[in-house]
Amino acid sequence: MRSIWTEVRRNHASSAAPTAVVADRVPLAGQARQPDDRFRTGFSRWWSVGLAVVAGLALAGAFPPVGVWPLAIAGPALLTAALWRKRPLMAFALGLICGGVFFFALLAWLVNVAWYAWAVLAVLETLIFAALAVALPLLMRLPGWPLAVAGWWVAQEALRDRFPWGGFPWGRLAMSQASAPTAGWATVGGLPVLTFLLALSGACLAYLVITIRSADAPRRTSFTSIGALGLAVFAAPVVLAGNLALVWVPGPGPSATVATIQGNVPHSRNLPDQLRASTVTANHAAATAALAHAVHAGRRPAPDIVIWPENSTDIDPSRSLPTYDTISLAVAAIDRPVLVGAVLSDPQRNAGQLWRPGRGPTQLYVKRKLVPFGEVIPYRHFLELFTSLPKLQPHDFTPGHSAVVFKVGKIRLGDVICYEVGFDNLVRSEVTGGANLLAVQTNDADFELDGQTGETEQQLEMARMDAITTGRSVAVASTIGISALIEPNGSILAQTKTWQRAELDARLPLVSELTPADRAGDWPELVIAALAAVALLWAAASAIASHRAGRRPAGSA
Repeated sequence: MRSIWTEVRRNHASSAAPTAVVADRVPLAGQARQPDDRFRTGFSRWWSVGLAVVAGLALAGAFPPVGVWPLAIAGPALLTAALWRKRPLMAFALGLICGGVFFFALLAWLVNVAWYAWAVLAVLETLIFAALAVALPLLMRLPGWPLAVAGWWVAQEALRDRFPWGGFPWGRLAMSQASAPTAGWATVGGLPVLTFLLALSGACLAYLVITIRSADAPRRTSFTSIGALGLAVFAAPVVLAGNLALVWVPGPGPSATVATIQGNVPHSRNLPDQLRASTVTANHAAATAALAHAVHAGRRPAPDIVIWPENSTDIDPSRSLPTYDTISLAVAAIDRPVLVGAVLSDPQRNAGQLWRPGRGPTQLYVKRKLVPFGEVIPYRHFLELFTSLPKLQPHDFTPGHSAVVFKVGKIRLGDVICYEVGFDNLVRSEVTGGANLLAVQTNDADFELDGQTGETEQQLEMARMDAITTGRSVAVASTIGISALIEPNGSILAQTKTWQRAELDARLPLVSELTPADRAGDWPELVIAALAAVALLWAAASAIASHRAGRRPAGSA
């Protein structure tokens, strides 16, 4: 009996041993995974969907009107976790969910123009985002993948800034950071570097969570894994130290008193175009005359330059004597150069026109980046077959082609008009052209209703980030608000409320030195995007090689 029992025990031990060995092996391609390996395949489908929704909400919440800047780190972290080890189709679906929530919330102010304008733009941006999100699970197979994920964020923003129809720069991570301790990185390397660091911090947070939760976390002792964990631990403190990374202090220089005029516009959109346009111009002239009266009475300092907003006259002054006289009288009253936002005819142009006392209009800057389906209608003849949209803009505007620096005494004023505020190269071209002060002329009347300030607040954040990046003071002049005077560090010296007449003035430093970001130009973005593309090719090649190796018959060389 004893010998039989011993033999049974031996047979049991020999049959159990292989099972223990197999349980420790990593499953080969096509082999069923063990039930306790669930986290290796990513979160469950519903968890991933929930994470994608919350990621989209976080990204939208980083921008005004909510404006909680740490959410620009949380959004990439949540999306990264949602896409962990997902197949391409699922990655696309999750990208659709995240992007849809993000862009529909971010661009909600477009409903004030037309619901279909909001829907079309949000859907288009979502589709681009989702298509590019397919690359993320592939990049997350690389060692040190948080770096690759951060590069992906820069690359996808660079693409959306340029495509289609010249790009749409809303929703860039860096544009949410004007009030954050991270903002200083924009001075160092521009907005793409700040986006990279924000996304890196978020990806590292996701990496920490995934590593801790993963079943094989205790065995992750390779040099690459230790380095990636170290990166994850230090990424957040580094990005939060942006305002300490480089204390950029330009040398002592001149300053100037700058005034902006917010004339307000009629709330009713049913007024005849001519009456509405003449009323807007009259409002800005009246506000300028009020400022002149306060200056003459000694209650306000005399400005060196006055800035009116975009569309402060939609009637070409050279073709309307009453309009010309209205502006001339206002310029004479303040007795200072006035930058007027004017719509000019033959060809139709959106321009900043410098008026001088006793001389009338002189220098001219023509808006270079026109708004698709606003100032220009792509596919006009095709759209006319089934929609009245082209009739809203019967003639396309003609774009300008170069930066213009207005010379007013010691002021060298660079102008960007509305939509252009989000394009780094346009803003930088004014600075490298010699501007020591920037103006942002804008008309927000079509996008804002009382109590809803999403578009104008988002645009103000962009102007603040432009100030930080270029080291220039920025004067924002809006028809209905928010107008503001901004220091080179992004601080707001004065600002208006919306839908009211207001005149602002403040003394602003005139800075001529270039920041490191100004000198670097587009190179940081190009290098990061190129490296992200190389990383994607590497990941794709590795995935193909692994797939082929998994399909080889057992015992083959």
